[in-house]
Amino acid sequence: MKGPRNHRVRQPIPRAAPAAEVRAALLDVAGLGGFFAVRLGGPDLGWHPVTESYARGFPDLVAATAARHRSPEPRLGASIAQLGHAARLWSPVLACTVLHGIVPDLSGLQRADEGPALRLPDATGQYAEGVPRLADELYAAVMTGQLDPLRAGLRVKVAPRLLDGNSASALVEAGRAILVARPAARERLTVLIDELLRTRRLAGTGRITGPELTFRRRSCCLYYRAPAGAKCGDCGLLDRTTHGSQHPDG
Repeated sequence: MKGPRNHRVRQPIPRAAPAAEVRAALLDVAGLGGFFAVRLGGPDLGWHPVTESYARGFPDLVAATAARHRSPEPRLGASIAQLGHAARLWSPVLACTVLHGIVPDLSGLQRADEGPALRLPDATGQYAEGVPRLADELYAAVMTGQLDPLRAGLRVKVAPRLLDGNSASALVEAGRAILVARPAARERLTVLIDELLRTRRLAGTGRITGPELTFRRRSCCLYYRAPAGAKCGDCGLLDRTTHGSQHPDG
């Protein structure tokens, strides 16, 4: 008598999304706010691979950020510049994934020669539906592919877990903006953010404290140390009765 056959469960296979669909998704989410906007195509003049900025440690943005907040502390400039860049990465990636089911490819990402704006020469990406574990894919796109090289290139010493906290804070703030604009996405958005906050270096950075994606991080971005700064609304230094400001770059 023959025993039961072993049936292998077929794993979904990621599929590339047509450029027109990726472009449409990115253009749609750009309407959610400045941090969601990524320039698409156009002339190369005035742009350079973001990897070059990572290797140099973002010195122009670090200096400009410190000057804007009138802070003599280079690490404050480095922290807030990294926080702002993380927001410009998480926002379009998270929105395209949740709202359009498309994970944009950031491998060709460019940065403006002057300022923090980002550009993709070509609109490429894949359908989220075929990705085995979506949180891992997004973590690889944003953290491994972008924020890790930035961290490695920084010339200013900033605590690694502070930068991880910034990355988590930027992720959740992006989610809050999406939730306000597209409340029907609440369930997908909440599940994905919860999974991301349990992934590798994002794990232990903080916790969601309410249904509107309020967040309390375990670290501090240092904005309160600027002359006109304050503790942000998700700051780990806040007590339970204190209300902080919005993020310094948002």
